[in-house]
Amino acid sequence: MKKNLWLILSVILLSLTAACAPGSSIQLTTTDSTIQLSPPGPNPLMNQPDAQGRVARAVAGLWHGIIAPVTLVISFFDSNVQMYEVHNAGSEYNFGFFLGEAFVFGLLGLLLRMRRSA
Repeated sequence: MKKNLWLILSVILLSLTAACAPGSSIQLTTTDSTIQLSPPGPNPLMNQPDAQGRVARAVAGLWHGIIAPVTLVISFFDSNVQMYEVHNAGSEYNFGFFLGEAFVFGLLGLLLRMRRSA
């Protein structure tokens, strides 16, 4: 029974992931409104230097990932603050950003676990 449940959940997850492929979109229509859901597209500023001639790489991505929770909150109040650098080196920056986020949430999880056991 457990194997069948995992198989069904895996197929559903795979289908939902495939639905997010580039070029696909979902339209939800209600009596009051229509919502168009589509996955993010390519970044036209990738590998393009910013005003100072810089392109963010893995280390910048790591730092931006670590400070992302703080910059998210600040971005609600200041439109000049963004949590993601668009002038980046693509996969290299994304990997650093992901590692920074994983570090923050891993550290928070560890601290919560230590607090519960104490």
